[in-house]
Amino acid sequence: MNFLSVVWDPSLGIDLGFFVIRWYSLMFVLAFVVGLRLMKKIYIEDQIDVKKLDTLFIYVFVSMLLGMRLGDVFFYSWDYYQNHLLEIILPFKQNPDETALFGLLEGWEFTGYTGFASHGATIGIIIAMYFYSKKHLQKSILFILDRLVIMSALGAFFVRLGNFFNSEIFGKATNSDFGVIFKAVGETVPRHPTQLYEAFSYLILFVILWRVYWKTDKKLKEGYLFGLFMIGLWSLRFFIEFLKEAQVEGREDWVFNSLNTGQILSIPMVLIGVWFVVRKGNTN
Repeated sequence: MNFLSVVWDPSLGIDLGFFVIRWYSLMFVLAFVVGLRLMKKIYIEDQIDVKKLDTLFIYVFVSMLLGMRLGDVFFYSWDYYQNHLLEIILPFKQNPDETALFGLLEGWEFTGYTGFASHGATIGIIIAMYFYSKKHLQKSILFILDRLVIMSALGAFFVRLGNFFNSEIFGKATNSDFGVIFKAVGETVPRHPTQLYEAFSYLILFVILWRVYWKTDKKLKEGYLFGLFMIGLWSLRFFIEFLKEAQVEGREDWVFNSLNTGQILSIPMVLIGVWFVVRKGNTN
């Protein structure tokens, strides 16, 4: 028996008899529930009306979903979607052999929305926070970003745990006895559990950002916490990416002989973070 590898074959979720709560969905909900509770503490500390958290939730949720979706379309899958523009906004794919919704949409297969990109989510949320900060806080965008990124790091932890439960975004074969065998998707060899590498790296990043906010005066320098988050999260993503297996056909498009699309997109994110950390910024 090999005690260095773990066979991973979890259930789909919590079976209530009439409904199954999938682990990924549960992690997604936990990310928002815990994030909102902690964000409430920050709003109270900054003397902001906590009622504005409801609006913040809507802005973040909608912009994140749109950003993730459009990021996948334009960063990774444009070769496909440029010839299937309707599929960008519809949860269906063209399939001549399928009849969906009792024959009402013959030739279309219901797939739900598939393909999400974290880089797109980041861009989408930043854009949304510009409008939220102006309309609801009457403060600079950096003020809210400095606080929101703390929760974003925690949210990333929960999301990657969800990926682990789903046996997706796993790593390359370790070529050793160490690793996780993702039996649920038919794997037979130990692989790097890159979801867990990322999850616990992001949890550490959350702890660092949380302590910097509460224990130092760095939160007074607008953009500092945002920059620290950008450096930490995207640097971690950049290096862990070397261990990942391409999960979707076409995403193994390595460039410059060693870097893939995700890593290339991470580089400007890190550089933006460095600029915010080292610049002489304004104080609140």
